[in-house]
Amino acid sequence: MAPARRKCRALMLVNPHARRGQEALGVVERLRDGGLEVAVEQFSSPAEAAADIRRRASGMDIVIICGGDGTLACAARGVLEAGLPMGVLPLGTANDFARTLGIPEDLSAAADVILAGRTRFVDVGEVNGHTFFNVASLGLSADLARGLTKERKRRFGRLAYAVQALEVLIRARPFHAEIVSQTQTRRVRTLQIAVGNGRHYGGGTVVHEDAAIDDGRLDLYSLAPRAVWKLALMFDSFRRGRHGAWDEVLTAKCVEFDVRTRRPRPINADGDIVTHTPAHFKVRPAAIEVFAP
Repeated sequence: MAPARRKCRALMLVNPHARRGQEALGVVERLRDGGLEVAVEQFSSPAEAAADIRRRASGMDIVIICGGDGTLACAARGVLEAGLPMGVLPLGTANDFARTLGIPEDLSAAADVILAGRTRFVDVGEVNGHTFFNVASLGLSADLARGLTKERKRRFGRLAYAVQALEVLIRARPFHAEIVSQTQTRRVRTLQIAVGNGRHYGGGTVVHEDAAIDDGRLDLYSLAPRAVWKLALMFDSFRRGRHGAWDEVLTAKCVEFDVRTRRPRPINADGDIVTHTPAHFKVRPAAIEVFAP
């Protein structure tokens, strides 16, 4: 008689107090029925999730992260060190990483993506050693992240982004920065500098029209403040990733960037403030294997 085949062991990390935390726990049986031996680990902070991965990785075959973009970005460090494939059950407000990979927001459908077993390798961005999947930025979006509290996101959902963005634009002030790549140094007066690793950020906005999360490059843009009111006209271009056609927008592609400012400025990585300038951005190509359609 042939020996029984060992089930695939999955470490599932979930914050039960998240907006859809209990819903995520509801798909555990679906995963088990599909052949996974699921161990559920509950966490209360994204940093704790990364620590849990490190602690439990040796006894697991895959890691399943239940959370939004900020949780995924923090957990990525643990996934990188563990070297395990990662499944995603999107619980966030924007879920831009899931959007980039085509992972459905319906948790049962997202669980089926994991059970199907198809994977792809994706790049991971880093800023001063902090990992991110979508985008890291300073200026307007960092101001947005600081004001976009968990309570506001829980209360208003995606509408919270629009409300907070309007407040940030009213108070917007330009700043000076130096952008250094492998080929040139640019000095800019800007409202925002964003460095994208993936394709989507900010609830579906496109980093650049040809950006991909597996192209081995970072996509940078800097937004000049010639006329703040003009941002309304540029909105559709930003949503589609065609903002580089505007004179007010500087774009560049590279595998590493350094950004320096006259005084330290906070940097938002996938929705959370993680560090300050001076900042070194780099890409780690094909760094993590992810279950995806």
